[in-house]
Amino acid sequence: MSLPVYPIWLSDLMGSALMILFSFLCVRLARKLRDRDPTNIIWLYLLSVCYMLAAFAISRGVGHIVKRILLTLHYDTTWTLLRPYSGAFNTLTFVFVASVTLFFNRVWKIYQQILTDKQAIQQAHEQLLFLNQNLETLVAERTRDLALSEREYRRIFEVSRDMIALVRDDGTLVTLNPSGMEMLGLSNSTISSGGCFFQDSFETPDDWTSLTQDLKQRGYAADREISMKRADKSCFNGLISGSVEERTDGTPEIYHFLIKDISQRKAMEQQILQADKLASIGQLAAGIAHEINNPLGIILGYTQLLIRSESEGSQNLEDLRIIEKHSRACKTIVENLLSFSRRAQTKMSACRINDVIEEVVRVVGHHFELERIAIEKQFDPLIPPIAIDEAKMRQVFMNLILNARQAMKSGTVRIETRRDESGRKAIVRVIDEGTGIEAKHMRRIFDPFFTTKPTGEGTGLGLSVSYGIVKDHGGELLVESEVGKGSVFTVILPVQKGADSEG
Repeated sequence: MSLPVYPIWLSDLMGSALMILFSFLCVRLARKLRDRDPTNIIWLYLLSVCYMLAAFAISRGVGHIVKRILLTLHYDTTWTLLRPYSGAFNTLTFVFVASVTLFFNRVWKIYQQILTDKQAIQQAHEQLLFLNQNLETLVAERTRDLALSEREYRRIFEVSRDMIALVRDDGTLVTLNPSGMEMLGLSNSTISSGGCFFQDSFETPDDWTSLTQDLKQRGYAADREISMKRADKSCFNGLISGSVEERTDGTPEIYHFLIKDISQRKAMEQQILQADKLASIGQLAAGIAHEINNPLGIILGYTQLLIRSESEGSQNLEDLRIIEKHSRACKTIVENLLSFSRRAQTKMSACRINDVIEEVVRVVGHHFELERIAIEKQFDPLIPPIAIDEAKMRQVFMNLILNARQAMKSGTVRIETRRDESGRKAIVRVIDEGTGIEAKHMRRIFDPFFTTKPTGEGTGLGLSVSYGIVKDHGGELLVESEVGKGSVFTVILPVQKGADSEG
């Protein structure tokens, strides 16, 4: 018993027709997806596969329909001839689908890279768009930050109390801050003219040579003491540090220098050395004075006894009086040595410094008038009483005023008193218009027995004794002098707390 073949044929024909229909529906849907996003490679791949499947469906379905029709009409020979072509076409469609799938793997990687690059380009585009839209704001902010930074560095440059200098490698001064101009006595116009060389401000040319060698070899130089000179040829001590600004554009190197004026510090060091030296000399002087004072007193005593026994007008009397005169001079020197050594007792009491100076001026005033030298007084009436040994301070001011008179042939001696800004110190200045003191003598003026006066006109102990007395009061004795213009001696004494209420 054989089964009927019509249901099989019918299902074969229906299946082939439905396969063709469904393949076209898939193509239609893939086209819609591709048209919605043409740049999406997934839809392109899917559309290609659908096309190939549609071609396969047509080949397969049409082949089955033709087969059934030919077999029904008993054209078996014709179908036998057509069947290899139908199978080959089916095989080609599957090969093409497989090729597209394999090729898609490579295309997919490229597509992913393209998407990454596209995203980066999009971000760059957004950043460029942002910069373009906000360029003026960003430029304004950067300009403001730059101006603020420049203003801060300019402020440091201008308000620094130390000298800041920028110098080319040939020594040409590029720029100098206000403190540097004040130190060197230069002006903006002098520097801007381009003919100002920094090495000209070095008192010793070898200092500049050595400094630049260090800068070129090591790139910096630190804390070197040098002597510098101003435009008026006066000199001061400086502590210099420097560095090199290297240029990559071929322009000459620039040296950056920082110079600190240490003249005051050097002067303080000299004062400390002077104080130590005077302390040592004071100890020696005390011993010598003590040993000489006793026999000197005996010589003076016996001389006075011999004078009493001599008659007026005799030669012996004149000789004895000469001995007495020089013995008294020696005794005065010994007393000054004792004062210098600070062995004499100091009796402190509250005194007005202006009154002490007035007493001294009254004593010497007549001699000043005879020599046509005026005394000008500028006293601060608000200086309170100060705890001093009145007799010793009177000696100090007497020495200073008489030294001022001896340094002048005519003119004015000015005496000033005032308090410093803190109110804790009283300052007395004795200013003359005399010949001044040479620089080579400035370090020795407080040395015992040192004097620039002619022989017989000074013992060389006046300033030494005065220095010791002022130091004994906890003060300072300073001197400034310029040859041909005069000298200024300054006495600085401490004002005790509560002195204002006592006044």
